[in-house]
Amino acid sequence: MPTSRTGRPPVQRATRRPAASRSARENPLQSLYHRARRAWDRPLTAYYLILGSSLLITVLGLVMVYSASQITALQMSLPGSYFFRKQFLAASIGTVLLLTASRMPVRLHRALAYPLLAGAVFLMILVQVPGIGVSVNGNQNWISVGGPFQLQPSEFGKLALVLWGADLLARKQDKRLLTQWKHMLVPLVPAAFMLLGLIMLGGDMGTAIILTAILFGLLWLAGAPTRLFGGVLAIATTIGIILIKTSPNRMARLACIGATDPGPGDHCWQAVHGIYALASGGIFGSGLGASVEKWGQLPEAHTDFIFAITGEELGLAGTLSVLALFAALGYAGIRVAGRTEDPFVRYAAGGVTTWITAQAMINVGAVLGLLPIAGVPLPLFSYGGSALLPTMFAIGLLIAFARDEPAARAALAMRQPRFGRKRAGGPAGPRRWKTMRRRASAARSSGER
Repeated sequence: MPTSRTGRPPVQRATRRPAASRSARENPLQSLYHRARRAWDRPLTAYYLILGSSLLITVLGLVMVYSASQITALQMSLPGSYFFRKQFLAASIGTVLLLTASRMPVRLHRALAYPLLAGAVFLMILVQVPGIGVSVNGNQNWISVGGPFQLQPSEFGKLALVLWGADLLARKQDKRLLTQWKHMLVPLVPAAFMLLGLIMLGGDMGTAIILTAILFGLLWLAGAPTRLFGGVLAIATTIGIILIKTSPNRMARLACIGATDPGPGDHCWQAVHGIYALASGGIFGSGLGASVEKWGQLPEAHTDFIFAITGEELGLAGTLSVLALFAALGYAGIRVAGRTEDPFVRYAAGGVTTWITAQAMINVGAVLGLLPIAGVPLPLFSYGGSALLPTMFAIGLLIAFARDEPAARAALAMRQPRFGRKRAGGPAGPRRWKTMRRRASAARSSGER
């Protein structure tokens, strides 16, 4: 048996199989699936999804607002970029709110719950005061804040209900009171119905539906029994049917579901022309800025029906991209709510996710003719500063919660700059080649060659 120069037998190394044989066994689709699953399971996936998808939706929304609002502005004898500049200003303020909310600790978010609810209720009462409230498209839900700027307090009521409801349910869960139905319903449901009543005084059925969805989302996350959940749902459905039956305008909107013709009196004009815009877009659209329906044919082209203009100019590819971004944002919100151990974070993240996804579904469903036109904007996308500001603050909440996960905190703490790493309490450490040179000189000085 051959021996080495030291007299010891040589080490028998295991023969390695070539990499080609291992890769040949693995299906490329399986490899792609495993890589995607590992990427989805990373600690910072939710953080990147929330930040990236919300940023892309907002930027693409600014582009589409500029494209869809030019003709409307010119028809009103305004500069073509008038609505874009207002939306850009709102997005800049909203970015500050997003960054502020993403850096605030959870206890400060909880401290804002009651002041925000009280402020929203006060402003919603002012809306009904003659001389202060402003009526837009038949709904009196606005307050003039000077010049061309108006404020819709009901949009801030959504954020107030999410924070206040999450704080209320979290405190009751800490005291083990959510097992009793009266503690689960009171005072959450009466306060929500008070907000709904103030909203319905102005005739805004769409915002009332979103607020109801947030309420049901909070009750679902709190573990409401099926019987209790069904009872509240039955009451809300009954009230909704009564409100629709007693309003000819709402009955006309309900009759326009799936309409392909404007009908007598052009009652379904907006719904039908929204379908026309989507149908004329094709796969890749007619091109950015080349919409025909925005030339006075489609009302509210830059607000409630901006998704239709997106389909006309960017085609099916553009609309599917927008829907994919909302789906990613919704998935990330559900993941944050499901992985946290803090009850307030779970309720708040679930409430924000319910709010954004429900509003997006109602808006897109109305544009597609699957739901009645509710008059709600597409979150982060449609024109409207009153809707954009609280929504971006809510996105900041999700980012803060995603960063606060234990695994995400550990991953962020382990991150260090690739260059110029510093030692604790000292200047930047030496580079790797200097360290190796010192080791080599030390070895030579000890007599080793």
